[in-house]
Amino acid sequence: MSLLEKLRGDELLGKVIRSSAHLFSSNSFSLALSVVQGILAARLLSVFGWGLAAAVMAYASTVNGLFSFRMSELVVRYGGMYLEKGEKQKAAALIKAASLAETAVSVFAFIFVALTAGLAARYIIKTPGTERLLIAFSIGLLANFNAETSTGILQITDKVKLRGTINLFQNLISVSMIIAAFLLHGSLAIVLIAYLTGKAILGLGLFFAAQAQIRRILGRAWMNAPLSVLPSAREMFKFAFSSNLSATVILVFRESELLWIVFFLSPVAAGLYKNAYAIISLLAIPADPLILTVYPELNRLITQKAWPRLRDFLRKVTTLAFAYNMLIALGLVFFGRWILSIYGPGYAAAYPALIALLIGLVFNYTLFWNRPLLLSFGLPTFPLWITLIAGVLKTILGFLLVPRYGYVMEAALLSFYYILSVSFIVWRGMQELHRQESLG
Repeated sequence: MSLLEKLRGDELLGKVIRSSAHLFSSNSFSLALSVVQGILAARLLSVFGWGLAAAVMAYASTVNGLFSFRMSELVVRYGGMYLEKGEKQKAAALIKAASLAETAVSVFAFIFVALTAGLAARYIIKTPGTERLLIAFSIGLLANFNAETSTGILQITDKVKLRGTINLFQNLISVSMIIAAFLLHGSLAIVLIAYLTGKAILGLGLFFAAQAQIRRILGRAWMNAPLSVLPSAREMFKFAFSSNLSATVILVFRESELLWIVFFLSPVAAGLYKNAYAIISLLAIPADPLILTVYPELNRLITQKAWPRLRDFLRKVTTLAFAYNMLIALGLVFFGRWILSIYGPGYAAAYPALIALLIGLVFNYTLFWNRPLLLSFGLPTFPLWITLIAGVLKTILGFLLVPRYGYVMEAALLSFYYILSVSFIVWRGMQELHRQESLG
């Protein structure tokens, strides 16, 4: 039997692909809208203005991530386990705790941005007058007060495809506002309002969709479940705290690239880098739906101790991911310079950064299941330490090399970070799988 026939005949893989299909189609259309939105915004604002807008948006999201406990992972890990065992009251209590904690963190993150906006404008973005823009854009943190918990609920109720629908709708609204701003020669503030509106729609849409699903599964009185029924609050807090630290490490060393570039170089360099990274986001179209749908299945297989099935499943999803990543990568190698030029004069200069990013991100998205596997095994601290070590090394090299060699070096260091950290996390996951198999 050929590999293709094996992939087609796998029921579990088929379930994952079907669950991902709606998200994939929605994400494809959403990305197309985002590309149009980015092109118009980049042409409207110039390289400097586009880089400044990117830095403003990055600061708010980075601060939120610093305090985030990644509640979606907690909900999937424990809420999914409780539902699998039929322990609905425990699932309700877990989701209640996650929801309340995430709301408190979102409010705190908003206050933090408001208090530090002046310092960020002076020392990170280095552009006076951006304080108000930073505070205004951080309103999106309040609108996304329950986004992580809601995403986890949609994952464990097999309704994660609704996230794609909501994301598509918010992109339609945002791109409509950007088109209007482009035609009317709008300002930087108008562009940020368009992006803020999209974030608000996504956050509130996820909340209401998740509430409908949780009531369907657990009943209308699910919020009345006492937190005291949770058997191991210490274990869950450790998991959530480790996830928070992992999120912090990832944000500081991986997802705050634009802030580092503005700090090391200038908004112009950030604008070029942002467009290179935006094109690389093509790799995320098929990967993000798979991540959302594969994680719950990994958790179920590990709960059931179905080790041969788990190993076979990992092999097949990796083969699938490698095939589509290589196709996209080849397309970007041949057409990346032309795609960048659509953003406007001067943006094609970011092509070397695009190629440098491509190497690490193809590796990362091919082995996209690396961290979810360890989370499902109840080993959240190993990815934390690996990403921390790789991130510290990347940052040290950044201080030494990026001011001299520019944003292309930052792109190369990010790829180095991905390859180093993902390799060790995958190795640890395979080691744990082997250990579990030997225990029977």
